[in-house]
Amino acid sequence: MTDLFYELDGNPVPENAFSGFLTTRDRKQIRFARFSATERPLKGTVVVLPGRNECIEKYFETVRNLTGRGFGVAMLDWRGQGASDRLLKNPQRGYVKSFQDYARDLEQLFTEVVLPDCRGPYYILAHSAGALVALLASANMVNRVQRMVLIAPFLDLPDQRVSMTTVRRLGGVLTCLGLGRLYAAWGPRKALPTPFERNLLTSDPERYRRNTGLYQAYPQLALGGPTVRWLRAAAIATETVRDPEFMAAMKIPTLIIGAGSDRVVSTRAVEHFARHIRLGSFVMIDGAKHEILQEKDYYREQFLAAFDAFIPGGATQAEATSG
Repeated sequence: MTDLFYELDGNPVPENAFSGFLTTRDRKQIRFARFSATERPLKGTVVVLPGRNECIEKYFETVRNLTGRGFGVAMLDWRGQGASDRLLKNPQRGYVKSFQDYARDLEQLFTEVVLPDCRGPYYILAHSAGALVALLASANMVNRVQRMVLIAPFLDLPDQRVSMTTVRRLGGVLTCLGLGRLYAAWGPRKALPTPFERNLLTSDPERYRRNTGLYQAYPQLALGGPTVRWLRAAAIATETVRDPEFMAAMKIPTLIIGAGSDRVVSTRAVEHFARHIRLGSFVMIDGAKHEILQEKDYYREQFLAAFDAFIPGGATQAEATSG
């Protein structure tokens, strides 16, 4: 294993960082990272699960927020994105056969990195598609994870005219026709980033510039749009976790955060899900776009306050202010 991070001016590697690779059963190389707490008392480890087309470097600021609160952090680049092995000859196509592949990679992260090398208790902080993976894997995490915080989980599309059932069925037909590797949306990555005024992810121009600059400097970390097979896999996963029996069986206390101005996932579906699981709580951050952790300080501070209140041993007032 070797340390492997991609630095950028204004986005340095956090203190006490280590990275390496896991080799999965199907011989994929999955990049992971560990970050030790920088403050005491030590409060356990937060396992951070990024969304689609995200990488470890995009979360350096959030890592500092957590390590400065006394938490260690562990995270990974999902297969097919970031610095992990890509799954197609064209590395820009967002592809996965099944979200269960992601869940198995998360299981391996726990087995080989979190449990042997990270201090408990363990918590999950996950965003969007990463939050969907956390839900899918939650039954296997009951005896490991104390609580989960899920930000804007990908449970449905914002356009209610197209259901995930329709996406699954159409994706199944196209996959059977051999078209599963075609782009389902957005297409190849553009040479220049979307202008800030048209982006759907954040209302913070500086953080948007930082994140797009990261992918401009290191295009090998970036993806184009999702393929038909990826979107079909996501639809199957959403139908699984939204099944009433699955929801009733969830045993990990979960805080779900909705973004009031989300145009990437359905906030209505997110809130409905949170209201119908036994141990669920819901917080809406009005005005925030989809990527709350990449948002303006005004919105991030609301998130951090909710995190501190929900996770045992949350920040003291001084820590919360410094975060």
